Amino acid sequence: MIKVENLYKEFELSKQQRKELATEEKIAVAVKSISFECKPGKVFSLLGPNGAGKTTTLRMISTIFAPTKGNITIDGIDAVKEPQEARKKIGFLTGSTGLYFRLTPNELIDYFAGLYNVSKVDLEKRKAHLYDLLNMHDFQNKRIGKLSTGMKQKVSICRTMIHNPEVVVFDEPTSGLDVITAENIIKLIKDCKEQGKTVIFSSHIMSEVDLLCDDMAIIHKGQLLYNDSMENFRKSMKAENLTAEFIRIVNESNNIS
Repeated sequence: MIKVENLYKEFELSKQQRKELATEEKIAVAVKSISFECKPGKVFSLLGPNGAGKTTTLRMISTIFAPTKGNITIDGIDAVKEPQEARKKIGFLTGSTGLYFRLTPNELIDYFAGLYNVSKVDLEKRKAHLYDLLNMHDFQNKRIGKLSTGMKQKVSICRTMIHNPEVVVFDEPTSGLDVITAENIIKLIKDCKEQGKTVIFSSHIMSEVDLLCDDMAIIHKGQLLYNDSMENFRKSMKAENLTAEFIRIVNESNNIS
């Protein structure tokens, strides 16, 4: 379970940033008092155009950023007051792999399993499951620096999941990937749902949202425009398809603001 309450995040702008943004404001507000819940055994999608506040929100949930104001509860743990405890429950995957290129996938996965105190028995079981799911056996002992982009992303997925997190956060995980690797990630998200994990992901690909999503929220300019089930979203659509409806809601918000 993820519970977000009145989440607010602001950043202090440097002189250079103010110059680039052509503003005199010293503070930029990225997220403005948003609230939502992600439930176990369901997939929650956070949608929004570039710069909407999606990544900032996911990074706060993952305890990478601390919120300026508001509360985040991860599986009953106050993630703002106890970020270290919350991290034990979380797996976080982004499109930026950030891997150690001199290591092999096996060495890297073993290292991260050790950080999470995963037992040797559990490690071997989880590696076998993830390597099968992601087709990693052929390159498990090759240097990561020699792997393709898709292979590196598979290693990142395995690193994210090796401690069997109860809450999984995916920030545009299929962005820029080939079809086969993207399909592996789709399979992983379905696998997480079947295991009763809490899953939240952001994506620009509406076909993925349509395929995976149970509940969803749309964020724009740091504010929530929609927060309900995917079923109710479909029922209330005024446009002919999901993409057109998403664009309609965002454009309507621009007109109001």
